[in-house]
Amino acid sequence: MAPFNRPASPYGRPGSSNSVHTKVEEELYEAAGIDYDKVTIKRNPSVAVLYEEALTYEQGTVISSAGALCAYSGKKTGRSPKDKRIVEEESSSKDVWWGPVNTKMSEEVFLINRERAIDYLNTRPRLYVFDGYAGWDPKYRIKVRVVASRAYHLLFMRNMLIRPTEEELENFGTPDFTIFNAGEFPANRYTTGMTSTTSVSVNFKRSEMVILGSEYAGEMKKGIFTVMHYLMPKAGVLSLHSSANEGPNGDVSLFFGLSGTGKTTLSADPKRMLIGDDEHCWSDDGVFNIEGGCYAKCIDLSGEKEPDIFNAIRFGAILENVVLDEESRVVDYSDDFLTENTRCAYPIYHIPNAKIPCVGSHPKNIILLTCDAFGVLPPVSRLTAEQAMYHFISGYTTKVPGTEDGILEPQATFSACFGAPFLVLHPQRYASMLAEKMSQHKADAWLINTGWVGGSAATAKRCPLKYTRAILDSIHSGELAKGNFEKFEVFGLDIPTAVSGVPSELLHPRKAWQGTPAEFDSSLKSVAQMFVSNFETYKSEAAPETLAAAPKI
Repeated sequence: MAPFNRPASPYGRPGSSNSVHTKVEEELYEAAGIDYDKVTIKRNPSVAVLYEEALTYEQGTVISSAGALCAYSGKKTGRSPKDKRIVEEESSSKDVWWGPVNTKMSEEVFLINRERAIDYLNTRPRLYVFDGYAGWDPKYRIKVRVVASRAYHLLFMRNMLIRPTEEELENFGTPDFTIFNAGEFPANRYTTGMTSTTSVSVNFKRSEMVILGSEYAGEMKKGIFTVMHYLMPKAGVLSLHSSANEGPNGDVSLFFGLSGTGKTTLSADPKRMLIGDDEHCWSDDGVFNIEGGCYAKCIDLSGEKEPDIFNAIRFGAILENVVLDEESRVVDYSDDFLTENTRCAYPIYHIPNAKIPCVGSHPKNIILLTCDAFGVLPPVSRLTAEQAMYHFISGYTTKVPGTEDGILEPQATFSACFGAPFLVLHPQRYASMLAEKMSQHKADAWLINTGWVGGSAATAKRCPLKYTRAILDSIHSGELAKGNFEKFEVFGLDIPTAVSGVPSELLHPRKAWQGTPAEFDSSLKSVAQMFVSNFETYKSEAAPETLAAAPKI
C-alpha cells in the first residue's frame, strides 16, 4: 500500500511530451496556453482524490472529526467587492449597470491579468479542472469550467456546481464560461485600474473570469451568480438571490433577505422540501436552483439550532477557516479567531429533505425578509405588486451591535434586490420582471419583519422565532391571504388583524409600541426617510408605479 503522505500521486498521467493528450488538455492549451507537457491536469477528480491531494499538498488542511475537509483561504476570509471588475466591451457595455457595484475594466487590463494568471498556473506541478453546470433546468443551464491550482477550490466548486453524469461529462464539449483561479498569486497593483493585489474580473465577451490575489472560494460561487444575473434576464428568465422551498401540495415559496434576517433558517422547514438555499431563477416553466450545493455560515452553529446544516457537515463537505481541537479534530463553531465568516460548502443531497432535481412550479408566495431594529415595521404585511417592486429594489434590513466591529447602534442597510453586489443590470430590470411574473402567476407578496417589536433594539425584544414560523404557516396554508387587513400609515402596508398562534397586539407596530406615541412617530418618520433617501439612486430609471409605492412622509 502506498504511504499516505506520498510526495506525488501515483495516479493519473504525468506530464510528458510523449503522452497521449486528452481533449481537455488540448482545449486548455489552445484557449489559454496551459502547458500540458509541464503540468499534470486532473479533470473532475473524485472527492476522495481531492481530499488526498489537499491533505498532501496544501498546508494546514486537515479532516474534522465529522469527516469534513477543513481548508484555509489565507488572508482573504471573505469576498472583495471593491476589487471586482466587469470588462467594458461592445457586446455588454450598454446593458451593464455601471457604478460602484460594477466598476469598469478595459479589455487590455483584463488580458494583462489573464496572462499573469496563466503564467502562474503554468508554474504549478498540477492543476485541477472541474466541468459542471449552473442551473438545474437543462433548457437554461450553462456549462462551467473551473481551472484551479488548489484541490480545496475544486472540491468547493464540485459541491456548488451541478455535477454531471459520466455520460454528460463525456459529451460536455466546449464550456460556456471558464474560471481561471490563480488566487494564490497577486495582481500587479501598479496595473491601470488596480486598487490592491486582489483582482476578480469578469469578461462577458470572452466568457471568462480571472481571479488573482484571493484564495477565498466564495469569489467563484458569486462570480457564476453574477454571470447568471447577466445571461438569464437576456433569455427572459429572472435571476434571484433567494432561497426556495416547496410544500406537500407542490406550492413554492421564495425567500429574500440579507444576512441576519432568517432566510436560511426559515426556508429550512421540516414540513417542506428544500429546492435551494441561495440562488434561483424563475422561468416560464417555474423556478430552478442555480447551484448543486449549499454554502452555510458556521459561526455559532449547533446541532440543536440548525440540525440539517450541522448534520450535512460530513465526508464531502468542506469547512473554511474554522478552528479545531488539535487532538480530537472537533470543530469549535463559536471560535471566530480566524474570522466570523466561517463557512461550509456541501452538496445539496446532504440535506435529507432536499428536492432533487432542484426545480419547482411557479411560486405561490414571495416572502421579503427584513430585520428592522427600529421596531416600526409590522411582523407581517401583505404587499401590492407595486410595493413588492419598491421593497425588492430597496432590500432593507438593519445591522445591530455585535454583528460587526464598530456597530454601536442600529444601522440601516439597503442592498438592491437583496443582492446588489451580484447585479449586472439596473435593479428595475429585475424588479419589473418580478412584478410581471407575480401578476402572471397570481403570486402573493409578503414583507416579514424578523426584527424588533414594541420598540427599538435598545429597549425591546426581537420577534420570537415561534411567532415568525406561525406567520409563515398561516401564509403557506392560505389562511392569511383570506383574513382581514388594516392599513398601516406612512408605508401604506396592509397588516392582518389576526394570525393564528400570534398575539394580535404584536401585529400592529403602533399598538405594540411600549414608548410614547411621539417616539413612535419620530422613529417611523426616520425609517421612512431612510427608504426615500436610499431610493434616490434608482429614481431616474425606476418605473412610475414603483415610485408611487414609496412611503408618504
